[in-house]
Amino acid sequence: QMQPVESGGGLVQAGGSLRLSCANSGRTFRGYCMGWFRQAPGKEREFVAAITWRDSISHYADSVKGRFTISRDDAKNTVYLEMNSLKPEDTAVYYCAASTMGNTIVKQITLYPYWGQGTQVTVSS
Repeated sequence: QMQPVESGGGLVQAGGSLRLSCANSGRTFRGYCMGWFRQAPGKEREFVAAITWRDSISHYADSVKGRFTISRDDAKNTVYLEMNSLKPEDTAVYYCAASTMGNTIVKQITLYPYWGQGTQVTVSS
């Protein structure tokens, strides 16, 4: 069963770093495009980054480009989001999601049928 589980969130000062992990104990992530999304209080859930399966092509939202890095280790069934130079506006619940469109960068929320429960990231100023 596909059930992503996020970890690694927490409280960090502006300028700091965090690494989020997304694991799936029941099934491999092979063949899936994996994405990270975030939702701040009172705002819509938004795309952060995605990585394809076969070629590990990545794509980022403009707001995080150059600061965040998405990667995947299919042998460990784990996807990562390395977040550097964090800003207070990065504060949100971060979600990992899996799309069956494995060789395409998928940014639309509706094309991700599998979601984790989210992990809170809080960046203090």
